[in-house]
Amino acid sequence: MMNDPGLDIRWIEPGAPPDEFPDPCEALTEPNGLLAIGGDLTVERLLAAYRRGIFPWFSDHQPILWWTPDPRAVLFPAELRISRSLTKTLRRNIFSVSVDQAFADVISQCAERGPDAGTWITPDMAAAYIDLHEQGHAHSIETWRDGELVGGLYGVNIGRVFFAESMFYRTTDASKTALTRLTALCRAAGIELIDCQVASGHLSRLGSREIPRREFDRLLTRLTVFPAPADWPDAPFETSRLLDKE
Repeated sequence: MMNDPGLDIRWIEPGAPPDEFPDPCEALTEPNGLLAIGGDLTVERLLAAYRRGIFPWFSDHQPILWWTPDPRAVLFPAELRISRSLTKTLRRNIFSVSVDQAFADVISQCAERGPDAGTWITPDMAAAYIDLHEQGHAHSIETWRDGELVGGLYGVNIGRVFFAESMFYRTTDASKTALTRLTALCRAAGIELIDCQVASGHLSRLGSREIPRREFDRLLTRLTVFPAPADWPDAPFETSRLLDKE
């Protein structure tokens, strides 16, 4: 995250039309992907941004910063890598997983991960994604152990794309279990792409890879025109079932 947003890039006035973003190809290379500043976090603007591969990322005391990095980290659901240790964890059924049962709690836990990881989830950001969730556009996957929330992730679904935002864990393999459940849901629902935004060693070990932004944009053009899945199953789910072959 940059410290000084005072660069010569597009300023978006609050209340401007939701889709008033520059072309993603105009994003800066340093810092990588910074495209615009300002605007607001309405549901309409967030949906317009995600459809074009743009997402907000900023800290307290900064204006809203809009990003679209190049290259883009993505995970194709069929390419998830389940390690031997995670396979053992899933087979033991020490966790159960659910969908949309604790959306606000998942965001809160993601924001508390630590000073270097979650401080960008400001109260305004959390409220904006809760609004998206209440309108059916954002979803959470929760991992539970003995009735306690120990891991999870959340993101935005548009068409056949899931834009993953953040994940957390309180015990080993809890967030990986949530991601495994997400990929299974995506395969079942026809969601072809999980956006991971920025590459990390953790995600690459799970199967994510980087693609050029122009390729990512082409995928969005093709995949976001479809209707989103009508229903996300919410019943608790035994993790050993995630290893069943489809």
